[in-house]
Amino acid sequence: MPATWSLPCFLAKFMCLWSLCQTQYEHLGYPPGFPDPTIEQYTAPELPADTPRIQLRLAGDKRKHNEGRVEAYYEGEWGTVCDDDFTIHNAHVVCKELGYVEAVSWSPSSKYGKGEGRIWFDNVHCTGKERTLALCPSNGIGVSDCKHSEDVGVVCSDRRIPGFKFINTMTNNIDSLNIHVEDVRIRAILSSFRKRTPVTEGYVEIKDGGRWRQICDEEWTQTNSHVICGMFGFPGEKKYNTRVYKMFARRRRPSYWDYSVNCTGNEAHLSGCTLGQVLTTKGNKTCGQGLPVVVSCVPGRSFAPTPLTGYRKAFRHEQSLVRLRGGGVVGEGRVEVLKNGEWGTICDDNWNLMAATVVCRELGFGSAKEALSGGRLGQGMGPVHLNEVDCTGFEKSITECSFSMDNESLGCSHEEDAGVRCNIPAMGFQQRLRLGGGRSPFEGRVEVLVEKNGTLVWGTVCSESWGTMEAMVVCRQLGLGFASSSFQESWYWPGHVSADAVVMSGVRCSGTEMSLSHCLHHGEYLHCPRGGGRFAAGVSCSETAPDLVLNPQVVEETTYLEDRPMIMLQCAYEENCLATSASSTPANSFRRLLRFSSQIHNNGQSDFRPKLNRESWVWHDCHRHYHSMEVFTHYDLLSLNGTKVAEGHKASFCLEDTECDEGIEKRYECANFGDQGITVGCWDTYRHDIDCQWIDITDIKPGDYIFQVVLNPNFDVPESDFSNNLVKCRCRYDGHRIWMYSCHIGGSMSAEVEETFPGLLNNQVTHR
Repeated sequence: MPATWSLPCFLAKFMCLWSLCQTQYEHLGYPPGFPDPTIEQYTAPELPADTPRIQLRLAGDKRKHNEGRVEAYYEGEWGTVCDDDFTIHNAHVVCKELGYVEAVSWSPSSKYGKGEGRIWFDNVHCTGKERTLALCPSNGIGVSDCKHSEDVGVVCSDRRIPGFKFINTMTNNIDSLNIHVEDVRIRAILSSFRKRTPVTEGYVEIKDGGRWRQICDEEWTQTNSHVICGMFGFPGEKKYNTRVYKMFARRRRPSYWDYSVNCTGNEAHLSGCTLGQVLTTKGNKTCGQGLPVVVSCVPGRSFAPTPLTGYRKAFRHEQSLVRLRGGGVVGEGRVEVLKNGEWGTICDDNWNLMAATVVCRELGFGSAKEALSGGRLGQGMGPVHLNEVDCTGFEKSITECSFSMDNESLGCSHEEDAGVRCNIPAMGFQQRLRLGGGRSPFEGRVEVLVEKNGTLVWGTVCSESWGTMEAMVVCRQLGLGFASSSFQESWYWPGHVSADAVVMSGVRCSGTEMSLSHCLHHGEYLHCPRGGGRFAAGVSCSETAPDLVLNPQVVEETTYLEDRPMIMLQCAYEENCLATSASSTPANSFRRLLRFSSQIHNNGQSDFRPKLNRESWVWHDCHRHYHSMEVFTHYDLLSLNGTKVAEGHKASFCLEDTECDEGIEKRYECANFGDQGITVGCWDTYRHDIDCQWIDITDIKPGDYIFQVVLNPNFDVPESDFSNNLVKCRCRYDGHRIWMYSCHIGGSMSAEVEETFPGLLNNQVTHR
């Protein structure tokens, strides 16, 4: 350590590094660091002597590790619980008995599949304060008139009870008893790994009863390591140097957990694994000839400090057949697969954690936190490629799983698009950024942590050119979803007084970065003419966002040419909707216009609203209407080598719901200065016969061209997916007629196929 460092500087840096280390476990949903003071501390239940001894587990077709069918073990047999008279109070008792803080919800009618064996509990009436389900009044254990079609399920909170102690109340070790402990971590032991982010190698430690303990490796297998690495965001595991860890174990005596662990390898979480043998420790607290369990994990491409050969060996490096779309944070999104050169979705029938985990690992993430259904991350386009996907969990790609080929007869629509949320490595990004002064955690002035003169300090970001893409990166980095607005003034959010100084300027983001520090920005020499303070950058975030998609089929079907007299184009001329040569065109001449209709759908999760408030809309006297967005779409005609030869644009003089899918009501109407926007599941149609819905091609020579439409081109309004805002068509003009063909949505084809303009196969916007 340099002699010039003072003790306060050292402590500041140490505390910051400590907070970064804490982030390794945040993504699991456990309380990081100290226990949450609002949560009651766990105390082991003292049960009356005559209380029936039971054990609980969550089983069935899970979409999260902390949900499932409630099963109870009694008298040597696993059985289920009937949904008759079941309430959230009963669910609270179940979840707390399993070590979760509370229940989120419960589900009747065997949502997680039908169980087997006895139905142990029926007509259960808990107050929510009982220490075990066996203490709740019921018909009596084993007394039931239910069928397994009435098996009840619960969803527990992500958070675990601080100090929770795993207790096996049965004298014999139960087969298939799932592991429920307070927390799990990978603790870096070697100095070389303690300095790395993320932590990829170290002891596997389990927190049980408030104490961290190691696991004896006598019965540990590679499949167990596979599950642990997946929990912490790593797609695979590799070998490590055992000799070094033997030396370390001799110097420092381990403290072992009471049980071994049995995983099959396809579990998404340790709670899916089962208890192994009870550990019989020797007098010196060792586990026979064993040592503490060590895992060494392989990070995915996006999280590796350098291109690791281990990842290339473990995972295929060719073009991915899978991608995620519509997610607000890294590692989540709607699952799309590439088939015959065209991207399509997966139907959520039978979609579960095992299939979701295959997708996550294939993309370089860990196991799945959640398997999403019902188009929860927005609806896709084109075909539904896979249905009734059935994975073992060991496939290298989702395309290797078995699935049904008969999608159409099973009636799958994009309302059933499957999605995933994956575990990702703890990179410490969230600890380097915060929002100050906001009324909620989802808004505020952007404050970043940077190193200055050997000390870590907080400061603001210069708002010069601050926009939607930069705000999107901030919200993603904080795990807050999508940006809803970006602000270049933040005087109404005072923030932290000690963080007023500008410490970052010149920020330019593409929108895909995981951290604001990954964006282009000025280095040591800052440049911020406006200064910080009230002009510091700010954001507001949202868990949902709209997603605009132009229907390419409508463009293709409605294209035609019109020769329109200049005298009828005066308003369009004032709004710059004609080519520059129109300024020298006589009033009695004609302009040749390429006309078409635009049908713009909102396939996202929230309504598309103009950036400006109503009082800021601009009145255009010639057309007698307000513009809520000066540029809503760009229309371009390109040569085959990509050179722009003609262009047009459309201001959103009226954003409204022209039509909606069945069951959805219109919310926006422009008449009488009404609210403007596009509701989720609705579309706004700009007809071919309105002003500026064209490209002026008067000066264009006959030939072959590329026609292109871009929605929301300046990213004025945040969306969940900007890649599908583009439509391209092939265009042939012979001087008298025009043909539009091979239209498709941007990003809907593979890169190779898109260059050949394959045209409309299944690639179109469908109604719900």
